[in-house]
Amino acid sequence: MDVFSDLIRGVRANGSLFASSTLSAPWALHFVDGAPLTLSTVLTGSGWIVPEHRPPEPLRARETVVVRGPATFTFVDEVGTRAEPVACGEHCAAPEQGGTRHRRGWNDRHGGGHGATTLIVGAYPVRGEISRRLLDALPVVLRANGGGTADAVLDHLASEVAVDTPGQQVVLDRLLDWMLVCTLREWFDRPGGEPPAWWSAQRDPVVGGALRLLHAEPAAPWTVRALAERTGVSRSTLAKRFTDLVGEPPLTYLTRWRMTLAADLLVERESATIADIARTVGYSDPFGFSAAFKRVRGANPTAFRRSAAALAGEPSGAVPARTVPAGPNA
Repeated sequence: MDVFSDLIRGVRANGSLFASSTLSAPWALHFVDGAPLTLSTVLTGSGWIVPEHRPPEPLRARETVVVRGPATFTFVDEVGTRAEPVACGEHCAAPEQGGTRHRRGWNDRHGGGHGATTLIVGAYPVRGEISRRLLDALPVVLRANGGGTADAVLDHLASEVAVDTPGQQVVLDRLLDWMLVCTLREWFDRPGGEPPAWWSAQRDPVVGGALRLLHAEPAAPWTVRALAERTGVSRSTLAKRFTDLVGEPPLTYLTRWRMTLAADLLVERESATIADIARTVGYSDPFGFSAAFKRVRGANPTAFRRSAAALAGEPSGAVPARTVPAGPNA
């Protein structure tokens, strides 16, 4: 299991809002949900993404922008358009702008004369501490230009949203997953970019191998010696190389990753005891686990679980704040 696969596995579409609009200027759609992640792709035409408290971003045909919530954003034909913004959430109607209804897994085409813009939007619910580590690596707005690996997905999306067939929502959800993976990979690999340390480290033959081992077997009794033997280098070589590329020593990284896993398990397995969670992430002693959890997360496991339960009543798209900052490699 590579790091990226592990972090993105909890970021999956499931009945996500997936809307397609053919718009004739002037138009302004205000996406009010503030989803943790929202993909916006223009199939034809062009427009501007205007994120809350951020400068406008042009969006042209076959380009994709990912907006990280909880800030909202507006999609307009031109910056300063005279069109009144139409609030778009799970349902959206913009007949006066020549737009379409927005609802789950459906596409209604109206208007769309010469020069019309066709927009596809997918809103992503993101939950859990594992997925949060991926969100933390992203800017508020990122873009992927056309011509990359995501183009094949766009072709499938254009075909699927044009019809209403059984199983369409499942197909759209999986296409959206595919689109997100392609977009993020291309953004991390962009020339001159500054991807997170774990992304670049995956490419190193030694450190990448060590990371895969830690993510594949996080509960194993790892030592630096054991990792070095499995990756075919000396302890000192592994320790230095790992620290240089990832930004922290191997076992420090492992502890932080175990506590991330534990945080999600504490929420997902309400009936599990602290000792159960401790064993699952590699601790035979629940007291040692609790001490490590508090050191990394800023609260003991019981308090963390209680706080998470209190937040359970918030909107499903909400991403609750951490108890304490988790550092640059979170």
